[in-house]
Amino acid sequence: MPLTPKGINLFTFFNLPSAWWSGVRVEKITSVTCDVKVNLLWINKNPFNSMFWAIQGMAAELSTGVLIMQEAKDLDIKISMLVINNKANFTKKAKGKLVFSCRPNDLIKNTFQNLLETKNPQTLWLQSRGIDEKADTVSTFDFEWTLLLKQ
Repeated sequence: MPLTPKGINLFTFFNLPSAWWSGVRVEKITSVTCDVKVNLLWINKNPFNSMFWAIQGMAAELSTGVLIMQEAKDLDIKISMLVINNKANFTKKAKGKLVFSCRPNDLIKNTFQNLLETKNPQTLWLQSRGIDEKADTVSTFDFEWTLLLKQ
């Protein structure tokens, strides 16, 4: 699977259909960031005419997970990855187009270096911020990922 927006979006269609049908789409992947967009649609809104929190969580989690997958692919290693904890903060009603961005600096690279050196499972916290069309932060999600080398 190529780690391109098109490749990841195709992956979600087959493997994460609830995210795909809800409108969650990877917009941009670079070596330092992943942006995932989602628009408010009739299928992902709550009774208050804003985006359901779980849809925001799917977009936020995908923006962090893609960067972990990319690092594993770049290093040509196989890993198991799993979210073991998360926190969320909601600061504004989620309407219109939201973009969830993860910008972890060197945190992922350092965690993979420790994983390869020690061969022990590693954990790391990654944050994704949801920004609306007015450039306001709507929600912030923190995910604790655990990584394990596959032999």
